[in-house]
Amino acid sequence: MEPFKNILVGLDTSALDKNLLTYASFIADYSSAEEVRFVNIVKNLSVPSEVKKEFPQLVENAIKERHDQIKDSVEKHFTPQKNVKTSIIVEKGQPPMLLDTANKFDADLIIIGQKKRLPGTAVTTMRLARRASCNLLIVPETIEEVTPKCEKILVPVDFSPYCKLALEQSIDFAVKTPGTTKMVCQNVYSVPVGYHYTGKSFEEFGQVMEKNARKNFKSFIEKIDTKGFGIKEVYSLDRNDNLASDIYDMANEINPDVIVIGAKGRTAAAALFLGSLAEKMVNDKMNHPLLITRYKGKNAGLLETFREL
Repeated sequence: MEPFKNILVGLDTSALDKNLLTYASFIADYSSAEEVRFVNIVKNLSVPSEVKKEFPQLVENAIKERHDQIKDSVEKHFTPQKNVKTSIIVEKGQPPMLLDTANKFDADLIIIGQKKRLPGTAVTTMRLARRASCNLLIVPETIEEVTPKCEKILVPVDFSPYCKLALEQSIDFAVKTPGTTKMVCQNVYSVPVGYHYTGKSFEEFGQVMEKNARKNFKSFIEKIDTKGFGIKEVYSLDRNDNLASDIYDMANEINPDVIVIGAKGRTAAAALFLGSLAEKMVNDKMNHPLLITRYKGKNAGLLETFREL
């Protein structure tokens, strides 16, 4: 099990910060959190040398002002019941620096927002989903006034070790939170190309694949300590070759408090050219918090080479 001891929260002084701080409070209370760092990267601080000479304190004052903004927001909205060490880090640069900061402090979990209407883009979120070497919680902008809870968790599974980690992480966190948690495991299965050579229709071969998926799930769940939680299994036939869409359809139907997926430790090249479920999940259909779990240290690899792509 991967503990959430060191948590890093990426803030940008937008309205979304309040929700991120609320989630950070919730996770700090019900995890093994020891320290939470609030990070803000100040962009557009490239000042011509002539201007620097005339206003030597310009950059320092801008950073101090931003630090005060972040501090004020943290004091208002980060309200855990548990005592944890906190710090605020404000640096000048570009959003990719958030990855450097997370690696520098050996973060176990990064919490960031996913914007739709607010200023900003999903580029940073996409980069982190692809390359972060630790767990990543993405909170969508569409969640307005939040009250984080853990009463229903959706865990898509393909029976891999990465999905095992995602389910175990979900169970471990659910044990620590109050109330009753419902765990829903969704397997999205597909009909292979060439099925018609078997003499079966699409629907008939779909039934064959579902039967196989149910068999695999039984073997998969037997290897997991569910700690007394009832696990509901759900099977979805992928009809449009879009796994992420199938998962979001299920999420919109059952309205989970969080979706938890396991990210595969692919190489940077594979992530760039083949894509990944984590990457596809970070899109404009994202209406629920998404936790991407990783075995710590299994990042995309060749990080420096592809950082600016």
